[in-house]
Amino acid sequence: MNKLHVKEGDRVRVTAGNSKGEEGKILKVFRKKERVIVEGVNVRVRHVKPNQTHRQGARLEQEQPIHVSNVMPLDSDGEPTRVGRKRIENPDTGKGQWVRYAKTTGEELD
Repeated sequence: MNKLHVKEGDRVRVTAGNSKGEEGKILKVFRKKERVIVEGVNVRVRHVKPNQTHRQGARLEQEQPIHVSNVMPLDSDGEPTRVGRKRIENPDTGKGQWVRYAKTTGEELD
């Protein structure tokens, strides 16, 4: 599986498609398919037949997945940024971990 530049909970801006320019929070990430669901973006209407919960039937609005290449995370200034990875060493244990950082401001995203 590929590593993606976004995670659940990130604030992102859509850079391509019908929802271009819209912003929202990532609700779910599908790593194998390289798609994400963004809150309030790419909303489609789904028709539901009558059942016990919807006696008359219903039209439900749902966010649909979009490709991960069409979103960019936002930095602290609210501007879209590319993402880099750097290794941070813990001085106490000597172990390191990889963190994501914003290329525009240099601050950590994780």
